[in-house]
Amino acid sequence: QVHLVDSGGGLVQAGSSLRLSCAASGLAFSSFSMGWFRQAPGKEREFVATISWSGTGSYADSVKGRFTISRDNAKNTVYLQMNSLKPEDTAVYYCSAAAGPYSRGTLYREYDYNYWGQGTQVTVSS
Repeated sequence: QVHLVDSGGGLVQAGSSLRLSCAASGLAFSSFSMGWFRQAPGKEREFVATISWSGTGSYADSVKGRFTISRDNAKNTVYLQMNSLKPEDTAVYYCSAAAGPYSRGTLYREYDYNYWGQGTQVTVSS
């Protein structure tokens, strides 16, 4: 059974940094693309970043240059380093794992992912 545990959220001021973590179990982690999505109050869940099983990262335009996704296959963990946070980054952030191993292309749609973490709240005050 696949299990994803998100952590690292919190309340910070604009301009600050946070690092989110997602610990995965129950899958061959190194062969799965991983993603981060977020959902702000009253809005739909949106793509934030993804990292392929081979280590290539891709980002939403809104976070490009500020956020960095990375993975540590030895620890079965994916990270999202968030710098220069803005109030509009306030949301619940969800880690996700692709529907299958060795996915091709950039996975930026929700239906590309089968497994989800419980979410971690990030609140950025102005």
